[in-house]
Amino acid sequence: MSEGVLYRKYRPQKFSQVLGQNHVLTVLEGALKQGNISHAYLFSGSRGTGKTSVARIFARAVGCSENDLYEIDAASNRGIDDIRQIKESVTSMPFDSKYKVYIVDEVHMLTKEAFNALLKTLEEPPAHVIFILATTEMEKLPETVISRCQTFTFKKPNQEILKKTLIDVAKKEGFTLDSASADLIALLSEGSFRDALGILQKVIISSTDKKVSLQEVEAVIGAPKGVLVNSIIECISGKNLSGALVAVRKGTEANLDMKILLKLLIRNIRFILLLRFAPEMEESIKEELTQEDYIFLKKLGASKESGISSATLNELLGAYENMYRAYIPELPLELVLIKIIGV
Repeated sequence: MSEGVLYRKYRPQKFSQVLGQNHVLTVLEGALKQGNISHAYLFSGSRGTGKTSVARIFARAVGCSENDLYEIDAASNRGIDDIRQIKESVTSMPFDSKYKVYIVDEVHMLTKEAFNALLKTLEEPPAHVIFILATTEMEKLPETVISRCQTFTFKKPNQEILKKTLIDVAKKEGFTLDSASADLIALLSEGSFRDALGILQKVIISSTDKKVSLQEVEAVIGAPKGVLVNSIIECISGKNLSGALVAVRKGTEANLDMKILLKLLIRNIRFILLLRFAPEMEESIKEELTQEDYIFLKKLGASKESGISSATLNELLGAYENMYRAYIPELPLELVLIKIIGV
């Protein structure tokens, strides 16, 4: 299977299959029941949250057939000539539907001239035309375009929704995905269904049997083994700066993704603090970890001598933000370790 196939295979086909966007669906379904259809909608949100899927479902719900549905990628059709073609197209009547629906993806990529041309069409579109604009970068859109649309912001799915989706899809594909493996994939997908299922597909393809292990997930996505993550945490707790820096160096030599390493450090240290200050969350946290990791983190959470605090977590969060613009990938992690341990 090629990358992305699982995402297409399990793309929602009706509103009831869309997860984590009830605030959007409630309004759209209400409008459909009342027959109160707008001429222009704007869907904004990060990648892989379901904007295009909901746009297609909505188009079908208003009675638009495949013959009258037009999808335009503004990233590759961003000029004024492309918008002029749309302006000419909207004047003709639908082939066999009540509405012609135009889905314009990544609309923020349009040129200034193209936006101006689109604006005139949005102001007075024919009664048989509906525009659905989608963007991952709302701040790049002119206010004049935003004001002419009904705007909906799509949220990133939470960790639990992503985990459940991954486990369900793996089961449908004939594989068993345990909770800890699903949690790791969900964590690294950064709130994107598309990215989560893309990672799952790579793992499934490389799996030697029908039971996906955490070790297989770590190997496929280049995630550091739990023992390396925990060794750095142990060094932070025990104020062992040299040991922590040596562990980071081992990760670099193994060609591990430093962003993934830091993300896992943040997750596990968060769990330590939650186990320390919110013991009633212990069972839910236990489900997201291997037995070995759970025992290790619980022990540190209970330790009065541990050097891990909320300040530790806050410093790591700052380092994660810096990592995206670091010339040397491991440098932000090394600097933050020196700051939190070497003082």
